[in-house]
Amino acid sequence: MQPPPDYSQSVVERLETMVAAGEIQRDQPQFAIARKLDHVLSTLRSRKPATKSSVLGWLFAAGRKVGEPVRGLYIHGSVGRGKTMLMDILYELAPVERKRRAHFNEFMADVHNRIHAHRQKLKNGETRQADPVPPVAASLHEEAMLLCFDEFTVTDIADAMILSRLFTELFRLGSVLIATSNVEPDNLYRDGLNRQLFLPFIDLLKHHVDIVSLDTPTDYRLEKTRSLPVWLVPISGVNDTRIEQAWHELTAGAKSRPETIDMKGRQVVVPQAAAGAARFSFKELCEAPLGASDYIAITDRYKTLVIEHIPILAPEKRNETKRFINLVDTLYNSHTRLIASAAAMPEDLLPVRKGTVGFEFDRTVSRLFEMRSAEYLENCP
Repeated sequence: MQPPPDYSQSVVERLETMVAAGEIQRDQPQFAIARKLDHVLSTLRSRKPATKSSVLGWLFAAGRKVGEPVRGLYIHGSVGRGKTMLMDILYELAPVERKRRAHFNEFMADVHNRIHAHRQKLKNGETRQADPVPPVAASLHEEAMLLCFDEFTVTDIADAMILSRLFTELFRLGSVLIATSNVEPDNLYRDGLNRQLFLPFIDLLKHHVDIVSLDTPTDYRLEKTRSLPVWLVPISGVNDTRIEQAWHELTAGAKSRPETIDMKGRQVVVPQAAAGAARFSFKELCEAPLGASDYIAITDRYKTLVIEHIPILAPEKRNETKRFINLVDTLYNSHTRLIASAAAMPEDLLPVRKGTVGFEFDRTVSRLFEMRSAEYLENCP
């Protein structure tokens, strides 16, 4: 059981601890961002009363006026530079009960579901509020005033058309936004349909958050993956420990949490996720009724997958074998990094190869072999 977070610690102090423990390298651009996050953290702390008796001290802390908004942070830069790690540290240390950390696409799927539910209430005469955005924003803010979004990107016109109105309400209510992205705000929804209707959101974003770039020359995600085991054989307690160690290094010790991916009326459960990586057992990925679209959704969100306990694929595991083939195809086509533990090397996983499945598995073996190469890893996003 992990100890509770030390809310008195700063993001810079957490980084110093990680450097001293050898978990990460000292990176000055990361520390520069950490100092900006510490400013957000100190502002949140000054506005949060520790006890009921300290309300007056909270109201007049640092000379701030009641209700003065807290400026958030939008961190953009290339993949593997540590954006998610820094945001997750801030999220863990923020002494705020109402907080939410999510992949941005997951958040927007939730927003659209709430809007649909409100319209159903309007249709059924359960509400007179015709505009669903204000009540949806109010319910979101009531649940979480601190919003931390990983991989902030806009590609869907339905998202683009609603963002300005939604965040106008959220910021008015006092929501604080921390986001990571591979693109700067001016390039969000670039060349998108009716982009001129999206531009007010960019102005709104700049008004409420500070825009910072994390420019560091090292892709730490690639550096970590190069030094980690890729295919561990056999399934054993020793290799379970090595997978655990690899996961710790891959996520820089970030706290793992379960996540869900909304698939239009159903959800794909991700048992463990942290720092842009996801961890599954073979059973969770290939014995569950998942299809190619589910695997694509997973690889769209996570750039590294850890898969444990891949078994020998006996003839009675025909469905599991076909799902495994689809999974590997998806990983390969999306250039997703893979770390796995298995009962055998890829070429020995399917002892009996017949017909189309046997032919397709030859391709799977070839792809798994290539996915362990330095060239493949260097071309991963």
